[in-house]
Amino acid sequence: MKVGIVVPYSWSYWGGVLEHAQNQAVALRELGVETRTIVGSDPPGWLTRILHPRSGRHDPPPDGVIPVGRSVIVPANDSLPNIILSPGTYPRMKRLLERERFDLIHVHEPMTPAISVIALALARCTTVATFHASGNLGWMRIGMPVWGGLLDRLDARIAVSEQARASIARWAPAHDEIVPNGILVPERAEAGGRENKITFIGRHDPRKGLLTLLKAWPEIHRRTGATLRVIGADPLSVRLLLSRHRLREEGLEVPGFLSEEELSAELTSAKLLVAPSLGGESFGMVLTRAFAAATPVVASDIPGYRDVFDERAGVAVPPGDDEALKNAVIELLEDEPRRQRMGEAAWEIVRERYDWRDIAKRLLSIYERAIDGSFNADAAAAE
Repeated sequence: MKVGIVVPYSWSYWGGVLEHAQNQAVALRELGVETRTIVGSDPPGWLTRILHPRSGRHDPPPDGVIPVGRSVIVPANDSLPNIILSPGTYPRMKRLLERERFDLIHVHEPMTPAISVIALALARCTTVATFHASGNLGWMRIGMPVWGGLLDRLDARIAVSEQARASIARWAPAHDEIVPNGILVPERAEAGGRENKITFIGRHDPRKGLLTLLKAWPEIHRRTGATLRVIGADPLSVRLLLSRHRLREEGLEVPGFLSEEELSAELTSAKLLVAPSLGGESFGMVLTRAFAAATPVVASDIPGYRDVFDERAGVAVPPGDDEALKNAVIELLEDEPRRQRMGEAAWEIVRERYDWRDIAKRLLSIYERAIDGSFNADAAAAE
């Protein structure tokens, strides 16, 4: 089987959907499935510097990843994703689909222009889609009247969580099978022997709650002497945020974007991951990433995290409450035996629930049902 994995964002800028697609490709190839990942890309140069003030990875994509256009930042769902809107995307996609002759295309966020919408419009093979976003999805007011009819072409629909399923159902109700975001789980991860540091992973989008953590940070650093590593956010944006709110930056390090290998190394050496998101999350992907490294979490108690969060592996705090966040982090850092027990439980939880090796098998089953037409037939019979 040959599968085209379509992502409407830029490979050059890290995000949860892109990470999901990358791991999906790896896991499917291990099952003998041939894959190509179709994404955007922003190569180095003056145009990328103008369009994108924040840093990213601008080296050529690896084998199996096919770029089809540049991206621009488009505010959506309280976030700032990099969406592909290049004029040349349509002819590139047309040539690519004709050349590759996929048995199936798997489109992530199928209502997002331009790559995903074009893929649905041009595909002449079985099509499967995964919905990731949660919330009001305000852009659907434009999308549904213009290209919403393309959803009828789908042979199978997937949502990564109940939150994501409920969100898309408000606009386009149908049967969506829930398949959670997976994680590549190492054979073993040790919870002990960590550096005295905590990690935040995410872009500098307001909904990620970085400001809440930065407000709590001076007292955390004073009490514990820990270092805070802010991964994925643009260093200049973080410095401006600190300056605007007159916050101290002692013990704070902002390396910006890191490769997959570097990010894994960060998590396996950190004592905690802090995820202070305010809302708008459909799935706690950063939580599962930490769990796979045997790293416990302090996370906001928000709907998008609840399906993933487990009190054996972390502490939940009210979103936006810097005082509660501060106390939870300090208590865990000051109780090393408890922190290690949580880290060990985290690895066991992710291995049981979110291992990509198991999730890839579920996807392959969905692909087979979509190809033979039984997915939608089964859904119709169940209604």
